[in-house]
Amino acid sequence: MRFRYAFQKIVDLKTNEKTQAEWMLSEAIGKLREEESSLTELHSVKDGIHEQLHQVSSNRATISQMLMLQQYADHIDHQIQLKHKDLEHAQQAVNIKQDVLAGRVMEEKVWTKAKEKALNRFQTMVLKKEQDQMDEMATNRFRRLS
Repeated sequence: MRFRYAFQKIVDLKTNEKTQAEWMLSEAIGKLREEESSLTELHSVKDGIHEQLHQVSSNRATISQMLMLQQYADHIDHQIQLKHKDLEHAQQAVNIKQDVLAGRVMEEKVWTKAKEKALNRFQTMVLKKEQDQMDEMATNRFRRLS
């Protein structure tokens, strides 16, 4: 006698949903890492511009050169502010995906536990049937010998 769980397709579905949630979380984390890397790059550019401004101001430079560098520095500052917002959105997406994954893991666990309980009941029933058959055989043997 073989164990067949009536709700196996649901267990499989919950496992697939969990796997999909893991992929989505992985993708969101990848996007977060990209945003962090981009922000680091912008800060490096900003540091380079400030170094150039310092060098230009200590040397002879035209006002237009200094204004151009300052405008570029302002532009980079604005890009950094935008990148902070992008980073915040990416972090929120990661948090949402983590919550979704936690829910999927919990659902899968519930269905897996239900399957395990059904399997245990089935195994107990099989053992009881086997024991009943053994008892019946022993009783019949005893009757024949008596």
